[in-house]
Order: sequence, then structure tokens, then C-alpha cells
Amino acid sequence: MRCRGIRGAITVRANTKRGILAAAKRLLMEMSNANEVEVEDIAAVLFTTTPDLNAEFPAAATRDLGWPANIALLCGHEMDVPDALSHCLRILMLVNTEKDLEQIIHVYVGEAKKLKDKASPAIGGET
Repeated sequence: MRCRGIRGAITVRANTKRGILAAAKRLLMEMSNANEVEVEDIAAVLFTTTPDLNAEFPAAATRDLGWPANIALLCGHEMDVPDALSHCLRILMLVNTEKDLEQIIHVYVGEAKKLKDKASPAIGGET
């Protein structure tokens, strides 16, 4: 078994606790479902937001999903790059899996679908 990284990104409509948590939950579920991830196989989850999203820690969404409190979670901000996509929440989920790299599905939702052109393979959920 190997540890693999699953990338995901989603845009958040508003810098509110509700908006950030809803986006984080949606993205976590889409990433987990697309890759058939069992919660007990998650090694760690890294969350980043663009600097314009600071109303809530996106990792708090895992509580609403009922995930165990002992999963390693970390939140941070993306670099403030000029002309970068705004209101973007990104997730890097590290999972223990038997899947090969080519079998990992990265998930981009909403305006974040623009980012998938820079990294493949990927799927994008509906907005």
C-alpha cells in the first residue's frame, strides 16, 4: 500500500463560515467518492484558501462529515499571486491506497475547473 495525494479545488461564492464549510464538504465528498476513499485510509488533509477567504477554517467541515478527530488536518493560505483565481479553496488529501498514480482522480468544481487544464487527469463536478 502506498500513500497517494488527491488534489481538489472549488470556488466559494462568499467569504462566510457557511460558504466555506459548504464548499469544503462538497469538495471532500466529491474527492472521496471519485477515488473510493474510506475515511480510515486518510493519512492527512491539507486545506488552503486564497487570502480573500478567511471567515472559517475549512478543516472544520470534517466535523460536519463525522470524520474522526484524529485525522491530521492543516489549513493555510495560498500565495497571493497577481491575477490568480480568487475565492478558491484547495485540498490535498493524502490517502493510503493500492491505486496506481494513473488511477487517482483529481476534482475541480465551479470556476476552479479552469485550474484542471494545468493538471491532469481530473474531473469537474457541476456548479
